[in-house]
Amino acid sequence: MIRILPSEDSLMDEDTLLIMDILGELEDGSLINVEIQKQSYAFLAERISCYLSDLVMRQYARVRGTKGSAFTYRDIKKVYIIVIFEQSMGAFHQTNDRYIHHGKNIFDTGLQLELLQECCLVSLDVFRKIPYPKIRNEQTAWLSLLSTEDLKDAKNLVREYPWLEEIYEEIAMLRQQPEEVLGMFSEALRILDENTVKFMIEELQKKVDEKDAVIGEKDAAINEKDAVINEQSFSIEKISAENEALKRQLKELSEKACSETQT
Repeated sequence: MIRILPSEDSLMDEDTLLIMDILGELEDGSLINVEIQKQSYAFLAERISCYLSDLVMRQYARVRGTKGSAFTYRDIKKVYIIVIFEQSMGAFHQTNDRYIHHGKNIFDTGLQLELLQECCLVSLDVFRKIPYPKIRNEQTAWLSLLSTEDLKDAKNLVREYPWLEEIYEEIAMLRQQPEEVLGMFSEALRILDENTVKFMIEELQKKVDEKDAVIGEKDAAINEKDAVINEQSFSIEKISAENEALKRQLKELSEKACSETQT
């Protein structure tokens, strides 16, 4: 990556699931968007498609504006999106412990035609739940860095990969100077992300409301049963009282009959 492109909007909105969002330019002019998400957004595939399309159109507008009439579609380079998930959705946990997924458009006939969009999805929680790879390489180091959760793990990681110490120092500095963190959001996609978060919250609220409704129905059924039981108990008590009254009357009649017989 030769440079970070200027941010268009703040990525630190309170209602976003993003931890980091950076747009950069590679040496060949390709654009790359790197995100770290605390939790997978809903509509993940659709959202990635929108972001890739946005990157293509961003590059198209910039290159065509620069080259003018000399512009051809060959001037548009590839666009990439890398999404790193701290907590990934269920589908990522059904891939035989594979935690890096690379995707691009291909043709079922084998036609060799390179389209512009590619994506790479990295699931850190899947990486964390399996034993760390035995191969010591840069990829393992970076994923281990992103998965580090406490100081002890960080020290062990620096001991294994000494070059990471400088990165930890930079991270400590950025924690004290967050304005140095660079990011990218197009306005339209920012609104889509906000709406997605709201949708996810609303879906959770629906589930809570549905459970509350079920509990309410069960409470109503219990109350109805209690009312029936109380009514039955009252009826039983009434019948018992009537029986007792009849017994007393029968006793009185028996005693009266005995007295008359003796007389």
